[in-house]
Amino acid sequence: MKNPEAQQDVSVSQGIRMMFYAMKPNETSFETLEEVPDYVQKATPFFISMMLLELVVSWIHKGKPSGPLDDALTSISAGVLSRLPSWFSRSIELTSYIYIWENYRLISLPWDSPWTWYLTFLGVDFGYYWFHRMAHEVNIMWAAHQTHHSSEDYNLSTALRQSVFQLYTSWIFYSPLALFIPPSVYAVHLQFNLLYQFWIHTKVIDNLGPLELILNTPSHHRVHHGRNRYCVDKNFAGTLIIWDRIFGTFEAEKEKVVYGLTHPINSFEPFKVQFHHLLTIWTTFWATPGFFNKFSVIFKGPGWGPGKPRLGLNEEIPEVKGEEVPFSSAASRLLKTYAVVQFALILTFYEETYTDKAVLSQVTLLLRACFIILTLTSIGFLLDQRPKAAVLEAFRCLVFLMLCRLGHLKSFLPSLSFAFEVFFSICIAFWGVRSMKQLVSDPGK
Repeated sequence: MKNPEAQQDVSVSQGIRMMFYAMKPNETSFETLEEVPDYVQKATPFFISMMLLELVVSWIHKGKPSGPLDDALTSISAGVLSRLPSWFSRSIELTSYIYIWENYRLISLPWDSPWTWYLTFLGVDFGYYWFHRMAHEVNIMWAAHQTHHSSEDYNLSTALRQSVFQLYTSWIFYSPLALFIPPSVYAVHLQFNLLYQFWIHTKVIDNLGPLELILNTPSHHRVHHGRNRYCVDKNFAGTLIIWDRIFGTFEAEKEKVVYGLTHPINSFEPFKVQFHHLLTIWTTFWATPGFFNKFSVIFKGPGWGPGKPRLGLNEEIPEVKGEEVPFSSAASRLLKTYAVVQFALILTFYEETYTDKAVLSQVTLLLRACFIILTLTSIGFLLDQRPKAAVLEAFRCLVFLMLCRLGHLKSFLPSLSFAFEVFFSICIAFWGVRSMKQLVSDPGK
């Protein structure tokens, strides 16, 4: 049995290779689930490094950033929200897998065999293809997955725009592997499959030649994120594009890709980004007559309607001309700078909490999670220029001071604790005055 403590660190070489699914079986095989590192969390510095590298390359080649700031903040916010449930419990993707393994497995393949490792690589990737395809073809599953497609730009930050509740359906498609693949092997490949998909979310890498025949690449995945008619419901691959070629869902990149949802939501507010399509399903469900039609609203495609094919009509997808301008925040440059500062602070608290979660009480974890959600929501309100943004931000700053006084939040630099309290006190006064002025000038809001 391998020493669990020895598996906690990931070297720079391993970190780079894990982002490209280039780790070896002998360095990523573990006997027990407890030994498996949290590769996704350990990838944080590599996420940041690769996004900075993309920014530099884009600036050199195009003279501009790889994407707008407001969109990037929204994408990373979604990524943070999607990881918060892991503070409190093991994911359903693992708990359901373990249950099937312990109660229904047919055989137990050896955890330390390279053949088991490679078979799991193929099995997880095959399961991902079908999950991903169903997430586009089943409306209730699309309600979760659409979060990832809501960005109207395409860069590495887009990869982090993940759904909070997508994993509550994805586990179904991996369950057959639990009949013979040990959970520790599955847990490794579940993470690597996700990490591989990070680097393909970029426009700075063009065609990769022969690799395009086998692997999912930036070119293939750009098509998947497009709302052009030729792009919709194509290229569902995780790591290997062969599944799309086999099952008839492959499409090569042609004319300029326009990114985002076919009906853009035009918002940076995290709850709208996460849940707006659930509201669409709810209103459509009650407006649609007939029991079977109501059933179809939930389980057929997002474009379905009475009298239409299961996935809707392709000609009803709004045409794009390639000249569309992505939605952007009307906030001032100073306000955006403020949002970035607050966002950087909350990311620091998030990372610190994740590192220390084993020694923090459940109450502290819950209060910190709620404060992170409140902060990300407030930043979204500020970027959207919502009428109640000033009130919400004043309240958020007040909550920060209260949590600090009660000991549930601490400055990552203790020597700056007083400075932080002064800074947030000033913020409370500023946003309080601003909200009062807004109330006086426009009582209706």
